[in-house]
Amino acid sequence: MSFTPESTSAGGITARVRRHALQLLAWLVVVAMLVIPLLKDLPLGDTTRAGILAWLLVGIALYWLFTDLGYRPLLLFQLFFFSAAVACLSAKVLLISIGVHRLSILRRTAIWLIVFGAVCASANLAIMLLDLVKPGPTDSNAG
Repeated sequence: MSFTPESTSAGGITARVRRHALQLLAWLVVVAMLVIPLLKDLPLGDTTRAGILAWLLVGIALYWLFTDLGYRPLLLFQLFFFSAAVACLSAKVLLISIGVHRLSILRRTAIWLIVFGAVCASANLAIMLLDLVKPGPTDSNAG
């Protein structure tokens, strides 16, 4: 996470990390509680549902990356996993459109990539929450 000069005080950093951690938690709750059940209820195939979820997660990961909501390495891994899932699902859709109805391994691989990306998102949130709990640096030169 990058910090602006205005937010370099201990209180400013803690408030910023707390705000970002709560935003990440809200995003994860919304995706887990609203989007996934909604996708399950749609009359679509498994590949289409997974593809919609993967595209949505790529958009969320890009938003998190550009708004600096979290730690950049985890955000990049998360974006990589979700983008790779989209690539696998797009290849599966292309193969289905030309008449190849096998290779369900692509969908299963994409689902595992989505799970790995979700693990990165959860780790990002956990690290941010741990940053809130650990004691900040003390100023020994005060006084």
